[in-house]
Amino acid sequence: MRNVDAAGLGIGDDHPPRIMGVLNVSAESPYDPSVYDDPGEAAEYVDEDLIDEGADIVDVGLESANKDLDVLSAEEELERLDVAVETLESTSRDAVWSIETRYHEVADEALARGFDMVNDVCGFADPEMPRVCRDHDAAVSKMASPPDLERPGAIEDVDEIYDALSMNGFTDKTILDPAFGGWSAAKTHADDRETFRRLREFRGYGRPLLVSINRKSFLKTIAGRSTEEALPVSLAATSMAVERGAHVIRTHDVAETRDAALIGEAFARNRHSHDGRVSVEELDVTTVREAERHLDRLGTPRDVADETVVHTYQLSGLPGEAVGALRAATTECDAAFAVGRGSDDGGVGDDGKHDESDVDPLGEGTHGVLVGTADGISSVVSAASGVSEALDAALAAIGDT
Repeated sequence: MRNVDAAGLGIGDDHPPRIMGVLNVSAESPYDPSVYDDPGEAAEYVDEDLIDEGADIVDVGLESANKDLDVLSAEEELERLDVAVETLESTSRDAVWSIETRYHEVADEALARGFDMVNDVCGFADPEMPRVCRDHDAAVSKMASPPDLERPGAIEDVDEIYDALSMNGFTDKTILDPAFGGWSAAKTHADDRETFRRLREFRGYGRPLLVSINRKSFLKTIAGRSTEEALPVSLAATSMAVERGAHVIRTHDVAETRDAALIGEAFARNRHSHDGRVSVEELDVTTVREAERHLDRLGTPRDVADETVVHTYQLSGLPGEAVGALRAATTECDAAFAVGRGSDDGGVGDDGKHDESDVDPLGEGTHGVLVGTADGISSVVSAASGVSEALDAALAAIGDT
């Protein structure tokens, strides 16, 4: 995983999760607590409500992301930049300052006037954006979007979102954003939830991830909450996102989100790494698709992807012929089968010790554990079918997962 240096702030697996607080200088923005058009008031908000509460990055929006509003031109965004710059110059606390824009002209001007990084909501749809960021040696967050400056984030399918992130390449300091939220009328809550379930796949590019999920509809509708009531669901998702590999969380609720992110980091998978002449990095892979993403990045064949993930199934109520069939099937493939004790207490007697009288004989009620890769399990399903209707039904359910 590549780490990114954003004006001295480390972002990536080697660093704690970073919090990006939000300031809007656009009156039409939908979340009132973050909207300011007076530089003095905006600076006070940034110092006290963002940086003092734990924001590492301050992201300044010049226009609303509301898809129902007209898109501002680069010239119109530049007219609003003065307020953003005056706010930056009026703050007394330290943070990395990010300008949210889709235009390279705005990014260039903002970086020249004191901003540190860019949040490109159109994901390099402006092909000059990567050059500008390289020229300023600036980090850039790249949100998945179609090649259209007027349709940021307007992609629904997870695979298409993934592919869109490679549009016009990357800089050495690119951070990736899979674009959660209602950026297009066609995107559904189910689309966002599927993207969130598959968040680890986006680590396949080997670059840090940013997620913007604060009070988003795809979360609050699960719990039946309004925007004002949606903080708890946002915090739950924040912990999950960090545990699944996100590095930057963009939020309006800085203090609470920081705490949730730290919880997610504390319980994330402990993966091994070693820096040396020969370096080692244990990849964060829990599904075959996640493995395929990494294999694609490394230019290696996908045919080993099925070997990267092991599945474990408990089977109960196995008749004797089913036990025999599973044992025979696993001798010829990348899978294993172990027979367990028949009773639900695992053959443990009242005294807490294993008691052979508590073990069911092979036959009705026998438990077993089937372990294997996707290919191995598929081979077992094929080889053991036809032995009993009950086993066939169970194996069909496994084959459908």
